[in-house]
Amino acid sequence: IQVIPTGSITLDAALGIGGLPRGRVIEIYGPEASGKTTLAIHAIAEAQKNGGIAAIIDAEHTFDRNYAEKLGVDIENLLISQPDNGEQALEITDNLIRSGALDIVVIDSVAALTPKAEIEGEMGDSKMGLQARLMSQALRKLTANISKTNTSCIFINQLREKIGIMFGNPETTTGGNALKFYSSVRLDIRRTSQLKDGEEIIGSRTRVKIVKNKLAPPFKKADFDILYGEGISQLGEIIDLGTDFNIIRKSGSWYSYNETRIGQGREAVKQILRDNPELYDELKIKVTEALKNQ
Repeated sequence: IQVIPTGSITLDAALGIGGLPRGRVIEIYGPEASGKTTLAIHAIAEAQKNGGIAAIIDAEHTFDRNYAEKLGVDIENLLISQPDNGEQALEITDNLIRSGALDIVVIDSVAALTPKAEIEGEMGDSKMGLQARLMSQALRKLTANISKTNTSCIFINQLREKIGIMFGNPETTTGGNALKFYSSVRLDIRRTSQLKDGEEIIGSRTRVKIVKNKLAPPFKKADFDILYGEGISQLGEIIDLGTDFNIIRKSGSWYSYNETRIGQGREAVKQILRDNPELYDELKIKVTEALKNQ
């Protein structure tokens, strides 16, 4: 099966197939500011690196070009659409997918796919279940085309709380149940802690749980760092995985490789790897090998 890497080595390994599958529906959900869009933008950048064409349906109207460029997206060749309502958004998605020209489409986010009737209605009008109906109808249409044209279709979704649930998990995603069923991969992404450099907060430690995976065993977890303004930190992953696989040895706060000390403290080692691309590439190859043979 063809895949698009996620930009995180740990997550690619946890997915069991080396990335996000093509020709399938993928859902990324989590609380606010957990890194959902960052993950999707990384996937777009990876698809473009391999010569693919990408589109983002920005229903939230919050797409940040500068940030996307920092994560390696080629903005000139990215199709960006900011639709007025949910129907229009899904219609555009369907047309783009049917064209067969795309490798990846990202819809950001399902919660912002507001049905036309709701936009045109009065404030306070109750329009129950409209969005859910819209989603299930759209997905019935989309899935066939997605698989025919081998496009990766990523839906970003937000979390809501169900009311009056005493037992079990009150959290639920927006837009009804259809997306749950039609997704081949569902990723639950959360911020587990803040990353500090001295007093300054420089990013967040992030955990992705693979809640559903039709292509490999599910329920695996991946931990990595998301740095503000940089996105997923592959340097951090290389250091963590290198230490896990004993490629890099850690005693106290010192890190050493091939019996030579690299540096003291994680941030210092990151800087040294930034300055020595050869060492970084060598470690990356070893870590990827170790992950494959796991």
